[in-house]
Amino acid sequence: MRQINIAIVGLGQIGNYLYNELLSKKKDIEIKTGKRIQIVAISAKNKNKKRKFKINKKIFYKNPLDIINNKKVDILIEAIGFADGLSKKIVENALKNKIHVITPNKALISKHGDYLSFLAEKNKVNLEFEAAVAGGIPIVRTIKEGLATNKITKVYGILNGTCNYILSQMEKTKDSFKNVLKNAQKLGYAEPGNPKLDLNGYDALAKVKILSALAFNCKISKSQSLMEGIEKIEATDFDIVEKLNLRIKLLGITEIINNKIFERVHPCLVSRDSYIGNVTDVMNAVILEGKPVGESVMQGEGAGPGPTTSALMSDLLSILRGNIKFPFGISNKKRNLSISYNYNSYENSLYLRVEVKDKPGVLSSITNILAKNNISVQRLIQIPDNKRKTASIIIITHKCKEINSNKCIKMLKKDSNILKEPNLIRLFN
Repeated sequence: MRQINIAIVGLGQIGNYLYNELLSKKKDIEIKTGKRIQIVAISAKNKNKKRKFKINKKIFYKNPLDIINNKKVDILIEAIGFADGLSKKIVENALKNKIHVITPNKALISKHGDYLSFLAEKNKVNLEFEAAVAGGIPIVRTIKEGLATNKITKVYGILNGTCNYILSQMEKTKDSFKNVLKNAQKLGYAEPGNPKLDLNGYDALAKVKILSALAFNCKISKSQSLMEGIEKIEATDFDIVEKLNLRIKLLGITEIINNKIFERVHPCLVSRDSYIGNVTDVMNAVILEGKPVGESVMQGEGAGPGPTTSALMSDLLSILRGNIKFPFGISNKKRNLSISYNYNSYENSLYLRVEVKDKPGVLSSITNILAKNNISVQRLIQIPDNKRKTASIIIITHKCKEINSNKCIKMLKKDSNILKEPNLIRLFN
């Protein structure tokens, strides 16, 4: 039985969990693949950090780049997590030295995936990144293999468990964003230091770019995309949208419009009766639309060491079974350059909440601004606060262009009767 030598670079939450899983599943892996695995090298920033296993000093490398020069490695698992720097260097060097690479690093793949896939193909090794998108949901392999002959036109879903948890808890508890975020950090669902990349939509957009490349057989988009996070959502919005039979979800969406790719991440209002509207807490969900499959739905835990390790192990077994394949499903040479749809032309209905001074003429001023920007009102609700002499004006619009909604918000901000920046949430099409 052939022995396969494995190196793990990065022993944080994911690498630590994976290390233990590899040790405990050795026999199972042998039975399923006919290969015997051996961890021959590990590397981490801090050798003395408390972990669930004792560091074997004989296989520990302070500089992970030394592993490639000093050890015979067949598969390298990168779990550092940076888009550049050491993450890119170690993956690049491994591929150039004909070493298979497995990574959960969506930042790396969304930024350098084209170049790294070129190296993998050139050296006839695998670059596997199932764990980079939607954690334990096997969406990458589903697109590359299960739906390989389908023409996919749209992929969308909940791609960030942290944001989904926060929005779900804000709806349940009617507590503030700040308080719910603190609780999410205590539970380990949000980064304790700086969770900005989750909250501002960056994390979800990196996953969207990977999904676009897979679904539409194109290079990874470098164009600026529509990206908004959840930091501006307030507890009062949940009270209002509940009465409208809607829910607030942060969605990642990529679709083909007029033969161009439209990628975006932003909060959406979805029906409370819809499937996506009932995916709660830290769960992720991905929905694909294509021919001949129709609509395909996948749901599962999208973050955490358990689901991520499940995806990493799936990639490992694929390599051990001898499946050498193109990282993005087709040859790098045959992947087209992505042509991005101009999101300023996108038409969407809007939810606008405007906090104003409660006095005559204010409502007329707001509707005039909407009219000047070719935005028509579908529904209007006014909620007065007699004690403070203010009011909340909620407007649901007919479909309007993105460029017009941006101009409208700028004009509303300049109105002296408006007390704070208007809150805008798009309705999901």
